[in-house]
Amino acid sequence: MESSQDDKNTHQNDEQHRTSRATKSFLLFVNCILVTVGSIAGPLLMRLYYLHGGKKRWLSSWLLTAGFPLLLFPISVSFFRNRKNYSPNTALFVTPWLVMASAFLGFILGFSVYLYSIGISYLPVSVYSLLCTSQLAFTAIFAFLIVRHKFTHYSINAIVLMILGSAILGLRMDGDRPNGVSDDKYMFGFFMTIVGAAIHGFMLPAVEYTHLKAGVPVTTNIVMQIQFLIMMFATSFCTVPMIINKDFQGIAQESEEFELGARKYFMIIVFAGLALQMNVLGSLGVIFCSSSLFGGILTASLVPIQQLCAVIFIGENFTAENGIALAMCLWAFVSYFYGQYKINQKRKKVSINQEEEQEVV
Repeated sequence: MESSQDDKNTHQNDEQHRTSRATKSFLLFVNCILVTVGSIAGPLLMRLYYLHGGKKRWLSSWLLTAGFPLLLFPISVSFFRNRKNYSPNTALFVTPWLVMASAFLGFILGFSVYLYSIGISYLPVSVYSLLCTSQLAFTAIFAFLIVRHKFTHYSINAIVLMILGSAILGLRMDGDRPNGVSDDKYMFGFFMTIVGAAIHGFMLPAVEYTHLKAGVPVTTNIVMQIQFLIMMFATSFCTVPMIINKDFQGIAQESEEFELGARKYFMIIVFAGLALQMNVLGSLGVIFCSSSLFGGILTASLVPIQQLCAVIFIGENFTAENGIALAMCLWAFVSYFYGQYKINQKRKKVSINQEEEQEVV
């Protein structure tokens, strides 16, 4: 009887494990779609905003996270739908430690997106997107320091290539500097984008570390609560300067002076906000479903599409320096991805050998 009961429990655990993996795979797919749409549409729309008279950088930063109240709906649905299935030991709400960690991460996110908004206001999308891929290098470094992801010669090769690609873009500005942007402003935007990428590269492993050290089972509902808190604190970080600068009161006047008209001004603002919101939500979701490193890889892989869209929809020039930097970025991406593939294959082989040994025993 006991053996039969044990077999039944084992079968149920296996079923739950398979269901959990299937759910996580589906969520990973959805979050990858969110990152893809947000990463491509967000910078293009914000560049349109700045090209045609937009000047409020705190507004563009605020748009990235201001939609956090929308998360209350899926959080509520998930809570009431799954609370009966949770065990007595399952945490239903975030702990005080998670609230403090989310506040810290939210302020970091708010600061990094402000630096990004400075970059996109002075740089063409083609250069901006390439510089943002340096986030992968910073993510790899901080993932090693914070969550102990190991370096391989493939990841080191990827980091070196991305650094060289950024250096090539910085050596020559004449071919891609937008009209009306001085060399000093271009370099300032260049530097701010790199710093923003470094801070964002730190944030991704920090979020993963938060999940690892949560002290409670990290369910999908807990993850959404963490997302809500991070975005709420990031929005608060951006709201205070907007109030001080009276940016909210100035939106109506800026819309009237916008070169494309007030109607298109608000369309760009709304759709940019939605796209940027999708990017942030997707990035945080990818970390939960996979890892911070995979999030960096996904962002880097979208650069060619960003480049193509910038040329087609905004009419940006694609210089030889851009081409070399893009080639290095793709080379770095392939190198890093191949390294991760080799690691996963090795892990699978070890797992299979262990299972075979257990069967023999």
